Amino acid sequence: MALILFLGCSIISCHTKTKDTNGIEIKEPAKDTLKTIKKDTLNISKAFVLGKFDYKSDSTFVKVSSNYSSKNIYLKNEVYQAFLQMCNAANKDSVTFKIISGTRNFNEQKSIWERKWVRYKDLNPKDRALKILEYSSMPSSSRHHWGTDIDLNSLNNSYFNSGKGLLEYQWLTIHANRFGFYQVYTDKTDGRTGYQLEKWHWSYLPLANQYLAFYNANVNAGDIKGFKGSELAAQLRIIEDYVNGISKKAINYN
Repeated sequence: MALILFLGCSIISCHTKTKDTNGIEIKEPAKDTLKTIKKDTLNISKAFVLGKFDYKSDSTFVKVSSNYSSKNIYLKNEVYQAFLQMCNAANKDSVTFKIISGTRNFNEQKSIWERKWVRYKDLNPKDRALKILEYSSMPSSSRHHWGTDIDLNSLNNSYFNSGKGLLEYQWLTIHANRFGFYQVYTDKTDGRTGYQLEKWHWSYLPLANQYLAFYNANVNAGDIKGFKGSELAAQLRIIEDYVNGISKKAINYN
């Protein structure tokens, strides 16, 4: 959640101008131009949406500056550019963001999953998986594979409930959508399924929704494999309830 530079956008050629609540003029991507992105630019393939690729050698990905990240993090070029624009606006309101997690491929997600699989070894397999699934995805089912999703500032919901964290979250809920970023894992009072509330997780929907549509059209539970507990993917409705367990605002985005 941190941004301040304007980079030339190689994908989006035009912008609209709006003003935030303090009257500050902000450049933002025009939605109609976002819809003209070509499929080959999006790099959509089954291997891609399953996280089975090397983002470090993919020219459509870029390394995030250490000014905005807590470690080596990569994002889709367009996502990073939108993030920088959002950060620039946030900084003018004395709000700063730092990305603490970005793109993760299959192997990186597998490491997270299997580390937790060991942590909850005293549970039966189904309960073990469900415990992990409160906040972590099965490999090949994570939005973080796509380079469109970022975790900002803290991985604890409580951080965003008061003080500096609350101001950051309030800024995001008011302004982030203008830059294409949406909180996909909202509270579950409206019937949303899947992961628990994550106030830190923001997804760049102009790309992510296209990847999700491709995922739903081309991937089934049998493709979620190659790690401990993967045989539970169908039983736990990983695609139906977790991959698609996003906020209504995200579902209705167009």
